[in-house]
Amino acid sequence: MTQTHETLSAEHRTEDTATLFGFWMYLMSDFILFAALFAVYAVFRSNTFGGPIGSDIFKPTFVLTETIILLSSSFVCGISILAARAGSVHATILSLIATIALGASFVGLEYSEFARLISQGSGPSRSGFLSAYFTLVGSHGLHVTLGLFWALALIIAIARYKLTRSNMRKLVLFNIFWHFLDIIWVFIFSIVYLLGII
Repeated sequence: MTQTHETLSAEHRTEDTATLFGFWMYLMSDFILFAALFAVYAVFRSNTFGGPIGSDIFKPTFVLTETIILLSSSFVCGISILAARAGSVHATILSLIATIALGASFVGLEYSEFARLISQGSGPSRSGFLSAYFTLVGSHGLHVTLGLFWALALIIAIARYKLTRSNMRKLVLFNIFWHFLDIIWVFIFSIVYLLGII
């Protein structure tokens, strides 16, 4: 019996390691994607073709609000791991709901900014700068949106099956993904918005 339990534990550890390795490989490919988008933005940043530049269209207070919301969502997302390790299904689900609420607010603000720019005639077809901007920031927003659906699916799984080994693994992977998006946003905030306003 002990041997069977040890065999199962070894199999679980192998499965967890393989899953984590595969997920890190995915994140590295995503990192390369964003690195390429940042490189394209750097090249096209000055190609405004007589259109608006960053300081004309970026609103520091608005962007700071977005940043605070996303960083806050990352904080409550981290709480979900602590709650899960403490065995609290209720607190884990509440943390994920808060993460979704904050993440959805961030996405809403981001897309409202896009709508404002497009309505002002500063859409992605206006210049190389705006095309690169919309592609980079929009790609991040798309990732956040997909993360919201992932979190919702995770809430349903935890509510139905509780904190199983599989759900714990999925929760850890989701946390890594969400914090990764935070890191990408910090780079966007610094390189696109701060440098664009200066």
